[in-house]
Amino acid sequence: MARMHSRKKGKSGSTRPARLEKPVWVEYSAEEVENLVVKLARKAYSASMIGVVLRDSYGIPLVKVVTGKPISQILKDNEIEAPLPEEFSNLVKKAFNIRKHLESNHKDLEAKKGLNRTESKIYRLIKYYKKKKKLPVDFKYDPEKIRTLVAR
Repeated sequence: MARMHSRKKGKSGSTRPARLEKPVWVEYSAEEVENLVVKLARKAYSASMIGVVLRDSYGIPLVKVVTGKPISQILKDNEIEAPLPEEFSNLVKKAFNIRKHLESNHKDLEAKKGLNRTESKIYRLIKYYKKKKKLPVDFKYDPEKIRTLVAR
């Protein structure tokens, strides 16, 4: 997401490879890369972590360049999908950690403001995912109930 609560533009953390064809140094075939993605997903890695592990450990710059399909499509084809979208569950974990901090630090106003900002991002994402039909229409964000879905 963009910088919602500051006036800065923000930049992504890394740049994608410039070429969209398979590099010559990648020795893995498309099937081997798909098997690696499935193996890492079964070890409970998220899609973004799978990409990082493949980039850093296996020297695969982009899975889509090698296989022709993005990681999310490979996971969908192998019926390995998380119940909630990844960025949504990361925001819920962040809100959960802030709530836990506020239980012992009631007067931390910065944390209260951070929780307010995080939960406003969560509500915006819920609206977006309901529109895209990735969440059910009757989905409600309840911090106590959603803790069980995200707790890891």
